[in-house]
Amino acid sequence: MQQQTSFLDVLLQNKSRKTRREVFLSQMEKSIPWALLVALIEPFYPTGKRGRPPIGIERMLRLYFVQLWYNFSDEGTEDALYDMPVLARFVGIDLTSERVPDSTTLKNFRHLLEENELAPKILDQINALLADKGLMLREGTIVDATLIAAPPSTKNKDKTRDPEMHQAKKGNEWHFGMKMHIGVDVISGLTHTAVGTAANVSDVAMAGQLLRSDDRIVFADAGYTGAAKRPENEGKDVDWQVARKRGQVKKLPEGEVKGLTQYAERLKARVRARVEHPFHIVKNLFGHRKTRYRGIAKNESQWRVLFALANVYMTRKKVMVGGLA
Repeated sequence: MQQQTSFLDVLLQNKSRKTRREVFLSQMEKSIPWALLVALIEPFYPTGKRGRPPIGIERMLRLYFVQLWYNFSDEGTEDALYDMPVLARFVGIDLTSERVPDSTTLKNFRHLLEENELAPKILDQINALLADKGLMLREGTIVDATLIAAPPSTKNKDKTRDPEMHQAKKGNEWHFGMKMHIGVDVISGLTHTAVGTAANVSDVAMAGQLLRSDDRIVFADAGYTGAAKRPENEGKDVDWQVARKRGQVKKLPEGEVKGLTQYAERLKARVRARVEHPFHIVKNLFGHRKTRYRGIAKNESQWRVLFALANVYMTRKKVMVGGLA
């Protein structure tokens, strides 16, 4: 039965102002290399020789990105297509006549990305394109980590907390969950490497895994003190610009040496500040502050794609015209 056009539909079609959601989706539409990401996933995607034909890869990829941008659950993503027509248009679905991907279909797509380890490949693919356009310069790396809270409750099916998550103390507070360790390009502030661990894994233990082979300088906060002396980092031709602990600087006698030390620390802090931008986008703009799944690997896969999307968001105004492809 043909749906009658309502007065509200006419008003929405003729409105002169675009919402922030429409502007954002339009920018992402023009910036993401859809064809290249589809080609990356295609070898692992079901062909549909048996049963109902699968939904197109690009449509599922768009739906998955919508889920990540707005921090929807699988069921919430399906509902959002009906509640927000702008999302259905972005995904490319006609709600009146086409099959709408349900929560199970989206879950299966996410599992496909996890099982075939496609999340790091998505991050690498986007970063390679950004590097080709001169938007990621290999001048050095900033390393840092962020805590991601996991549910501490045992009120679940297994009556237990996630065994892969652990407690860690930050300041005077204890946190239960995991960590995402990232390496960020010094010049552009774009994330090139992301690794997930339990929360009790020290930052300095992961520093070596966050560097690129040609990095010659690394900036890090005081939590990475001693990184250069660790066995995995010995022999690397890297200048470790690690922040001095505040207590050490405070104990210096007043005078020229202390003044120069404080000035040098301020300069290093300005560079390190760039690592906070990807965290801000993922945690505050995309709304991901807690783990959504059980286990490190599932959450690590999700966050790697999130950092890839954050890189696109950070460079969207420079690549919108021609896109990344």
